Amino acid sequence: MEKVTHVEKVQVNDCEEVLLSMRMIAETLNEVIDVLDRKAIKAMIQKILEGERIFLMGAGRSGLVAKAFAMRLMHLGFSVYVVGETITPAVKPEDVVIAISGSGETRSIADLGKIVKDIGSTLITVTSKKESTLGRISDIVMILPSKTKNDLDAGGYLERNLRGDYKNMPPLGTSFEITSLIFLDSIIAQLITLTGASEAELKSRHTNIE
Repeated sequence: MEKVTHVEKVQVNDCEEVLLSMRMIAETLNEVIDVLDRKAIKAMIQKILEGERIFLMGAGRSGLVAKAFAMRLMHLGFSVYVVGETITPAVKPEDVVIAISGSGETRSIADLGKIVKDIGSTLITVTSKKESTLGRISDIVMILPSKTKNDLDAGGYLERNLRGDYKNMPPLGTSFEITSLIFLDSIIAQLITLTGASEAELKSRHTNIE
């Protein structure tokens, strides 16, 4: 692939794609909300509350979503770690491990999921693909229907634009990553209500050396 080294000849248009993509993401979120499995949400929250410790794992941008969720759990006072960090301890059977993977097939995360099951810990997966490697081995699967980076892109942006097909305009796994970030922040909102935590309590645990 040829590397783009300069863009001085590119003329910026009215940036309609920016607004269009934002609208498409918002529409996707509304569609996902309508089909969420409330029983799975309840089970996920119950396990988080009951777990001795919470471990988050994900790769790439999904890994960043996992870290963002871990941070909010820490603000709530949970004992939480991110898999792969140097200070992360060994996982034990009484712990809960949450995997974030749009495809459910990311090799490193799927392999870690199998180890989690061997240990006997609870494995929760947030994914778009129920019938994936992670989906099949997890105790709880939270399905967020979204386009992932592994889904085929038929025709490319320009052709889909001309045809009026904007469903997959955000690139690669953007739709899943944004949806999972908002979903997990919404889980935090529910946990705040259930635990009775105050804004002051969350703020007291926010880092003070940044």
